[in-house]
Amino acid sequence: RMLLKSILEGAGYEVQTAVDGAEAFAVLKTGEFDLVVSDVEMPRMDGFELTRKIRADPKHPDIPVILVTGLETREDRERGIDAGASAYIVKSSFDQSNLLDVIRRMI
Repeated sequence: RMLLKSILEGAGYEVQTAVDGAEAFAVLKTGEFDLVVSDVEMPRMDGFELTRKIRADPKHPDIPVILVTGLETREDRERGIDAGASAYIVKSSFDQSNLLDVIRRMI
């Protein structure tokens, strides 16, 4: 979370963090956001469930959601896309410039 925050702020983005999916969804309801970047493996509400809830929320159904995760199987990727993720980035092949390019294309 802090590494992504640092990367995004360094690229000029304003960032708000949350400790897990439940907090992220609550924060999302309090303001206007252009994009959500989330891990998948989190306590209380994982990134798949967070993405599904965002897609079902009438206030944010089209906000881009990028999942950045250590889960790299084809099944995990399909779960992310089925949940409504706009992009699925695996941490083992994480590239800061690739993340920033994906974000630029989405917002």
